[in-house]
Amino acid sequence: MRAFPLAILLVAIAALPATADTPSPVKVAELSARLYASGLESGDPLLVVSAARLRKALAPVATDRAAIAGEVATGAPVTWEEMLAAGEALAGDDAALLGLIADVRAETTKGVASGPVYNIGSLSNGRGDTYPPIEFRGGEYAEVYVEAKAATNVNLTVLDDQGRLVCSDTDISHIAYCGWTPAAGGTFTLKVENKGPISAAYALMTN
Repeated sequence: MRAFPLAILLVAIAALPATADTPSPVKVAELSARLYASGLESGDPLLVVSAARLRKALAPVATDRAAIAGEVATGAPVTWEEMLAAGEALAGDDAALLGLIADVRAETTKGVASGPVYNIGSLSNGRGDTYPPIEFRGGEYAEVYVEAKAATNVNLTVLDDQGRLVCSDTDISHIAYCGWTPAAGGTFTLKVENKGPISAAYALMTN
């Protein structure tokens, strides 16, 4: 099997938290999305294929968690197969790249030991979803990640049981990530907003 270029691996490593010994499934999902978006923007099939390989190693678990009065959707997040197809289109007639893509497609994986749990919703431009309180353990790193299927702008806000802001990600992007360590166990409310410009299905993942 071909080795992935060193530069691509360095990009992936640089995107991980400095304190992480092994990236969590939620962080791997975020990293793969960032690599994929960067690859599409720059027209670089190597980044896209690297993103697909990372995503293929995930083993997400669907839950019945849903936003309060939210709209359920399908088709998110982007699959590794979709990522590979995009990489293949960018590769053109490059035999080396096409061989690399074939290797990734044929590569077997058991997935991570414990994949992220997720649900899929849909938001129109300007709308928001609020999730029922979710419990996280005290002293353990908590993660929430949102990934929109289309190129819209999603924001994520996390509030504690007193309504105080714990974390937010309001960058203009189709993905949003929050990570924090609760001082004590408790429940937290997650809010996802679509700031436009289009409606989109999205996946919300937690550890």
